[in-house]
Amino acid sequence: MIKNIVVIGAGTMGNGIAHTFAQSGFKVNLVDVSQDALDRGLKTITTNLDRIIAKGNLTEEQKAETLGNITTFTALNEAVGAADLIVEAATENLDLKLKIFGQMDELAPADCILATNTSSISITKIAAATKRADKVIGMHFMNPVPIMKLVEIIKGYSTSKETFSAIYEMSKTLGKVPVEVNDYPGFVANRILMPMINESIETLYNGVAGVEEIDTVMKLGMAHPMGPLQLADFIGLDVCLAILNVMYDGFKNPKYAPNPLLVNMVMAGKLGVKSGEGFYDYSESKKAEKVSKMFLK
Repeated sequence: MIKNIVVIGAGTMGNGIAHTFAQSGFKVNLVDVSQDALDRGLKTITTNLDRIIAKGNLTEEQKAETLGNITTFTALNEAVGAADLIVEAATENLDLKLKIFGQMDELAPADCILATNTSSISITKIAAATKRADKVIGMHFMNPVPIMKLVEIIKGYSTSKETFSAIYEMSKTLGKVPVEVNDYPGFVANRILMPMINESIETLYNGVAGVEEIDTVMKLGMAHPMGPLQLADFIGLDVCLAILNVMYDGFKNPKYAPNPLLVNMVMAGKLGVKSGEGFYDYSESKKAEKVSKMFLK
């Protein structure tokens, strides 16, 4: 039985994962190296719970129970002693993830499952940093985690059937729809999504159409709720670049090579919503209502 959850990383994905487990009745230890990051994560969870209450889908008592299920830690060794499942949700950086998994493997109970929320990095490669490759698995949640139903369950080369079955079934108890995926760069979601975003940037880069025009075509013509350039801003252009680089390195196929405009924007610190500017200007609103001055005609 999986009861005690540890989530590593209190950022956007980490606090969303912790929120989702806690609201489903699991005990969650939320870990980050910074107390400020933990405080921000809890503030975000509280704000999101209040939004659910405002929609009539949660009571104040349930909010209190959810927050009561979360305990914060800045020291990993203090958080994992009774863990049944650890979900790593740190930055999409291979070296960092390998370091964290090595630490988790040393500190966690022998029967604890180690999961990663990576959106593109090889589960097999991450598992190689541990002595329990059979208990390492990918759980790729979608952002925003409390709302989005999908979770990709990714099997590494050595992931056991028992580990896969336990995580697959447990995901259903979170109200999610788990989808079985094999371990190849980008998995399914990003293998399809990121080339589309990259091609949208290529279309802009080549002057075929402007930012709003590209997004409008995809929203009205393909029934996408959000245009690809707006979505890239929402994900974070640095995250998009990191995923494309993983896929390009993994497949050695030029179709995954990041567009130079994306590379330059990331180097310039124009990362999308989180930096206040990407393809759109978010200084006044986070609703992508104003195109960045760089792309105005």
